[in-house]
Amino acid sequence: MIYLVTRALGVLGTVAQSVTMGWQVYDLARVDRGVAESALYVGLLGLATFLPLFFLALPAGVVADRYPRKAVLAACFAGEALCAVALVAAAATDVLTVGVLLAIAFLFGIARAFRAPAGVALAPMLVPRELLPRAIAWNSLAFQIGTITGPALAGYLVGHWSSTHSYSVSLALYLVPIVGLAFVRRSTRPAPHVGSRLDRVKEGLSYIWGNRVVLGAISLDLFAVLLGGATALLPVFARDILDVGPQGFGLLRSAPAVGAALVALVLASRPIQRHAGTAMFAGVAVYGLATVVFGLSRSFPLSLGALATLGGADMVSVYVRQTLIQIVTPDAMRGRVASVSFLFIGASNELGEFESGVTARLFGPVIAALFGGVASLAVTGLWARLFPRLRRVDRLE
Repeated sequence: MIYLVTRALGVLGTVAQSVTMGWQVYDLARVDRGVAESALYVGLLGLATFLPLFFLALPAGVVADRYPRKAVLAACFAGEALCAVALVAAAATDVLTVGVLLAIAFLFGIARAFRAPAGVALAPMLVPRELLPRAIAWNSLAFQIGTITGPALAGYLVGHWSSTHSYSVSLALYLVPIVGLAFVRRSTRPAPHVGSRLDRVKEGLSYIWGNRVVLGAISLDLFAVLLGGATALLPVFARDILDVGPQGFGLLRSAPAVGAALVALVLASRPIQRHAGTAMFAGVAVYGLATVVFGLSRSFPLSLGALATLGGADMVSVYVRQTLIQIVTPDAMRGRVASVSFLFIGASNELGEFESGVTARLFGPVIAALFGGVASLAVTGLWARLFPRLRRVDRLE
């Protein structure tokens, strides 16, 4: 329970900070460069966050498999807290520019690169193996609670006060998991491993490449979300298409997490019993369809509904993928496998934001969203043919 609370509040701080940074980048760039050019800068913010992950994911996995995962996780939250301090100072002194935001996003990405594999590898050490599917659902629910409330919190704070207040609240939230993790009493030190760091990296990559279920699951998420990252364009849709302002933007950002949380709650009480592979592919297909609906919508309620459906469908895919990976991966290798998985997820999210920003710059935000949804559907069909064993996965055991 302590771990779930610290995870939810840590995610809340991360999401609130990220949403505020995205809104500010778009707002600052829009004044100087216009709507089309500012959409590109929103994409650049995602790219700045992703680059550290790209270079540090594999070393981060080795760290998670070598040192106590609880300590690694606390150190990462401390690094994110320092980024929040820099944002508060820059915003309070009125020196917060697009360049400063991109630089802090890069530093923020370094902390996230190490946090993800440590957090994923830590959770299975806290519950018995037979309870792992339910624990993953509850863990996902804690994540979605933070994701739901983060955008709404950021939108409220920015709309009623200022970005400085939003960054200050994120800073306070980062301190909770740093303290809370000290109360997790179980040992989180991985089993000893023989070999150099390079040998450990090679071992993890070889395992993933040789396991078609793991490889198919994480690569499906990479390409489907990479091409379907319409949520990166929410500042553009909120301000210039739906005209709902920062508070409406916060609700739009929260909508996918609301759908995901509802589905996670159902999965926590009633886990998927049969045809798990089919359910995962169906989730990705619905994700693509919902992205198309969002791109075509000019109604704020319809857009919220499409985003909630998108989030719920993605939750089904995430649940099946994470459960499969955690069940089939030995504990001594979970950090490295999680680092590669998060590299793929980070690539799909941050590079997806960059791809959406570039596409919106060239063809407009509506075409960018439509292209992403159709591409996600195409990837679903292609992966179902390339990875038949993944499609035929039945029980999550």
